[in-house]
Amino acid sequence: MSYILSLLAPPGSHMHHVMKHGVPEGVIENMLKVSREFFHLPESERLKTYSNDPFKTTRLSTSFNVKAEKVSNWRDFLRLHCHPIEDYIQEWPTNPSSFREDVAEYCRNMRGLSLRLLEAISESLGLEKDYIDKALGKHGQHMAINYYPPCPEPELTLGLPGHADPNAITILLQDDVPGLQVLKDGKWVAVNPIPNTFTVNIGDQIQVLSNDRYKSVLHRAVVNCDKERMSIPTFYCPSPDAVIGPARQLVDHDHPAQYRNFRYNEYYQKFWNRGLSKGTCLDMFKA
Repeated sequence: MSYILSLLAPPGSHMHHVMKHGVPEGVIENMLKVSREFFHLPESERLKTYSNDPFKTTRLSTSFNVKAEKVSNWRDFLRLHCHPIEDYIQEWPTNPSSFREDVAEYCRNMRGLSLRLLEAISESLGLEKDYIDKALGKHGQHMAINYYPPCPEPELTLGLPGHADPNAITILLQDDVPGLQVLKDGKWVAVNPIPNTFTVNIGDQIQVLSNDRYKSVLHRAVVNCDKERMSIPTFYCPSPDAVIGPARQLVDHDHPAQYRNFRYNEYYQKFWNRGLSKGTCLDMFKA
């Protein structure tokens, strides 16, 4: 925990590599392996889970929001809700045969790591270590298994355009193919993958709860013409009915509240309807 706390203490970068995370290497390897196997299945098999309904809790789709986009992104993805696991696992694919077992074990590990990170963030802000845990209500956890196939003209498109994540924190697992970039000092900078290491993004809800002590990070995915790429973000979220706003302990005369209180489902609806072209919706919730 002290190692994670030292990584996350503000100010500084808001995208972090976490190596001493306690997640067994075999769990990570199995997750990458079964994800790759899924996207190598025949199209007819993969399409059994296809849906453009954003409220469906298990779905295969493409790009981001195909109903609203004028230009599609070079990405296919499998979206899975995964907390509580027992509420969703029966919806998950059964092919490959180990999919449910491998993904469930990975999700359990991601939940444990997420809770430790949230405690560390709370303590770094001078709050009780369970402050953010309680602020997120019943919690939500979902993940995307992103597949970026080789692109014949990568200069003409993106895997995903620049955006900040609307949730609390995102824990990203990458394979060994570069593609993640973060906006730093007005320039896009590569965040290359490191074996057995997670990249942690601060999301919009932590920016609000911390009253801007932490900042969500703008990032994007680029594609290449030679290699397929896999990335697996775990999105740790408030429950839809959780009321989010700046922690009162972080608001005073010198640090007025930067945001109004809102329910997380209101925020996510605006994020989804606005799409990724605007990067973040925080401006719509200013105090």
